[in-house]
Amino acid sequence: MAKTANLNIRMDPEIKAEAEALFSTFGMTVSDAVNIFLHQSLLEGGLPFAVRQPRYNAETEAAMAEARAILDGRIPAKRYDSVQDMMAAIDAGDDGEC
Repeated sequence: MAKTANLNIRMDPEIKAEAEALFSTFGMTVSDAVNIFLHQSLLEGGLPFAVRQPRYNAETEAAMAEARAILDGRIPAKRYDSVQDMMAAIDAGDDGEC
């Protein structure tokens, strides 16, 4: 029988619960999944997936920057009195920039 070693890791309890639910659909535990990850890492000679920052197109980057500015209070959010007013502004090409 193979010897085993313990690995203790800290993680967000919600992530752990979601991972347990996901891996149970495959008939495995989180421990089984971690073992698979480690074996695959050894086979690949590194992480078995690319680690990089997501890249978005210029329009998406601008929308995210605008959303951050609205959240930070640097620019006011566009407000509408009704869905109809919002849809009319969209149809008219008003992109909501202030």
